[in-house]
Amino acid sequence: MKRIAIVLGLAAVVMSCARKDWRDASLTAEERASLLLKEMTLEEKVGQMCQYVAPCYVEPGKGSARKNIDATDENLGNKDLSDKVRRGEVGAFLHVMTSTEAVALQKLAQESRLGIPLLLGIDAIHGNALIEGCTVYPTNINMASTFNPELMEKIGEETALEMRQRGLFWTFAPNLDIARDARWGRMGETFGEDALLTSEMGKYAIWGFQGRDGKYSGNHVVACAKHLIAGGEPAGGLNAAPMDISERKLRELYLPPFVAAIRDAKVGTVMAAHNEINGIPCHGNKWLLNDLLRDELGFDGFVVSDWMDIERLHSMHHWVPDSTEAFVVSVESGIDMHMQGDKYFEAVVAAVKSGRIPESRIDQAAGKILAVKFALGLFEQPVPEIPEVLDGAAEHRQTALEAARQGLVLLKNDGTLPLKNPRRVFVVGPNANSQTILGDWAVPQSDDNVITVLDGLKAAMPNVSIDTLCFGGKISNVNAKGVQMARFKASAADVNIVVVGENSQRYSAFGRTCGENCDRDDLSLPGMQQQLLEAVVASGKPTVVVLMTGRALSIGWAKENANAILNAWEPGQMGGQAIAEVLTGQVNPSGKLPVTVPRNVGQVQTVYNYKHSQYSRLFATNETGALWPFGYGLSYSTFEYSDATLSKSEIGVSESLKASVTVTNNGPYDGDDVVQLYIRDEYGSVTRPVKELKAFRRISLKNGESTKVEFDITPEMLQCWGVSEKWSVEPGDFTILLGSSSSDSDLTPLPLKVK
Repeated sequence: MKRIAIVLGLAAVVMSCARKDWRDASLTAEERASLLLKEMTLEEKVGQMCQYVAPCYVEPGKGSARKNIDATDENLGNKDLSDKVRRGEVGAFLHVMTSTEAVALQKLAQESRLGIPLLLGIDAIHGNALIEGCTVYPTNINMASTFNPELMEKIGEETALEMRQRGLFWTFAPNLDIARDARWGRMGETFGEDALLTSEMGKYAIWGFQGRDGKYSGNHVVACAKHLIAGGEPAGGLNAAPMDISERKLRELYLPPFVAAIRDAKVGTVMAAHNEINGIPCHGNKWLLNDLLRDELGFDGFVVSDWMDIERLHSMHHWVPDSTEAFVVSVESGIDMHMQGDKYFEAVVAAVKSGRIPESRIDQAAGKILAVKFALGLFEQPVPEIPEVLDGAAEHRQTALEAARQGLVLLKNDGTLPLKNPRRVFVVGPNANSQTILGDWAVPQSDDNVITVLDGLKAAMPNVSIDTLCFGGKISNVNAKGVQMARFKASAADVNIVVVGENSQRYSAFGRTCGENCDRDDLSLPGMQQQLLEAVVASGKPTVVVLMTGRALSIGWAKENANAILNAWEPGQMGGQAIAEVLTGQVNPSGKLPVTVPRNVGQVQTVYNYKHSQYSRLFATNETGALWPFGYGLSYSTFEYSDATLSKSEIGVSESLKASVTVTNNGPYDGDDVVQLYIRDEYGSVTRPVKELKAFRRISLKNGESTKVEFDITPEMLQCWGVSEKWSVEPGDFTILLGSSSSDSDLTPLPLKVK
C-alpha cells in the first residue's frame, strides 16, 4: 500500500507539472514565456525579434504617402509580410496609425501556429499624436519647462489610455537624451540639458505609461527609454554624428536618466542610439548593452534597435563589412529586436544553425519579448476592442491645456504684458495660425481640435479688432512684400504680436526647420522672419514676440528691441488658448528654461554646468555667455527669496543635512515659482562644474503669501565620479546655492564643509 501511495503521489506531481501551460494566466509572465519557448521552433523564436513598419504606413515600392523623412521602402520587401505573420516570423509592428490596421494585424497573427499576438508600437512622444483625434500634449521641452514631474506622470497615464483604445501597447518614449547643442534638431523631443531634470521627468513619464508597479496592468502600456546613449551632443550638431566622451562624463551626465528609468521606474524596454561612443557604435557595443545596462544597472527588459540602425553598422558607420555581419554582431552585443527591414530574420537563423549564435541567446531575447506581451495581457485579448469615441478625451485636453500654461516661459517684459485692454491688435507671423504649434511627432489634426495663437487671441479678446498677416502658415512665404505690408499694418495697431520661430511638422510639405534630422548651422530665425520682426518693431508700437520653436534660438536682437518675449516652445493642440491667457493676464506665466539659450551659434556649446575654465577667456568681437540662463523665467509677480539656511555647516561624508529658504509672493498676482537648489564642489580630485542642479520644487503662492521650502541634501547629491573612477563624497568645501534660476544673481550661496 505504501508503494502504491508513493507511486500515486509521484503521478500527482507529474500531472501537476504537466498541467503547467503557457495559457494559464495565473502564472507569472516570465513563467509563461519560458513554457511557450519550449513549444516554439527556432524560426518562431527569431520571428519574435523582428519588427516591421505597418504595411499601411509605407506601401511596397511606393515610399511613404506622408512623405516622411525616414519612411522609405528601402529593404522593406513587405509584399509577403502577411505570410510572414502567418508563419510566426514577425513579433512586432511600429507606426500602426489606424485602429483598423491594428485589429487586422492581430487577427492575422492569430492564424499563426501558436497564435502569438503582435506587439504594436508607436512614437507617442507627447501624446498619441501620430493618431488623428488623440490628444496632442505639449512637447517634452515644454514639459521640462514646467518643472512638474507629477504633471508628466498624469500625461503618461492619459496617453497610455488613449493608446490602448487604439490597439497600441508600446510607446517609444520617453526620450532621455541630454540636449547640449541647440543645433541638434531633436532638442524639443528631450527634457533639456540637465541630468537631474531629465531623470525626474523621464521617471515620472515612465510611471505614467507603465504604472508605478511596472507591470503594465489596467490601462497602462510598456515604455521605452531612449536613446542609449549620449546622442544629444553630436559632432557638429548633426543627428547620429560620432560622440567621444570620458567614462566620467557618461556616468555623471548621460547615464543618470537611464539609471532612474531602470532602477526606479522599471522601464520595460530600452532603445539603442544612432551614434557611436568612443569608436564603437551603440548598436554593437557589448559593454554598453550588456556589461553596463544589464549586469551593472540590472535592466531586465528587452533592447530594441532604432530604425534600421543595425544595417547602419555597415552602411553608415563602416564598422562591419556587410549587413549580415551587422545583424549577427547586434544580437551578440545585446540587441533583442530589430526595427524595420528584411534579411535580419534569415541572417540570425543562419547564424544559430551555424553555431555562431547560441540558441540560448535567442531564447533570452525572445523570452523577454514574450514576457512583455504576457504582462500586457495580449494573450488574453489579442484582438483589441476599439471604441468609436475616446474615453476621457475632454479631460485629457484640459490636462494638455494646464501643461501648456505651465510650460510657457516669459523671457522679457517691460510692462507691456499683460495686455492693457488694447482696441486694435495686429497678429503677424507664419506660426500665428498654423499647426506648427503641435511640434514634431504629430500628424495633422482636424482644425477643430487645434487652437492656434490666433484662435486663442480671438476667444480671449472678443471685443478687440484683430488684424492679421499669417503668410499661409509657411516660413518660406515671408517675403519682402509681406514685410512691407507688416510694417504698414503694425503702425495702425495699439500692440503687435509677432509669432515667429520654426517648423517641426514631420508630416507636412511646409518646409521643416526643426525636429528629427533637421539640424541647423544657424540659430537665428529662419527665412525672413528677422526682417519681419524688425519691420514691426520699427512701427514704434509695442511689440510682443511669441517664439514657437523646438530648440533654443539666438534672438539677441529681439531681446534688445522687443517689449516682451514669450517662449512658447511647441505647446500642443491647446497651446493657442494658453498663450492667449498669458498675454491677456488670465494666467500668470511660470515656466522656466530647461536649457541655456546661446548668444549665437558660434558660442555653442553653452550650458549652465560648465567647468570653471570655460570662460577664463572671452570672445573678441561679441559679449561672452548665455543669452538667458538655465532655470530662468519671469512672472507677472515678484518673488522674494530670504532666510536661506543650512541645518549644519559641517558634516561627515556619510551624513545628510537640510537646506531651507523662505519664498514670498510680493504680488500683484497669485503665481507659481520653481525653487532650485544647486551644489558646487569647490575643489575635487577632478575638476567640477561651477554648479549642478540637485533639487527643485514647484510652488504656488497667493498674492502676499510666504512659504518655507525645505530640501534634504543627501550624500548622493554631493558625490562625484572621482579620480578613483568610482562614486564617492570627497571631503572638502562645498557651496549650496538656493534661488529661482541658475544665474548667480538669482542664487544665495551657503558654505558647507564636508569632513
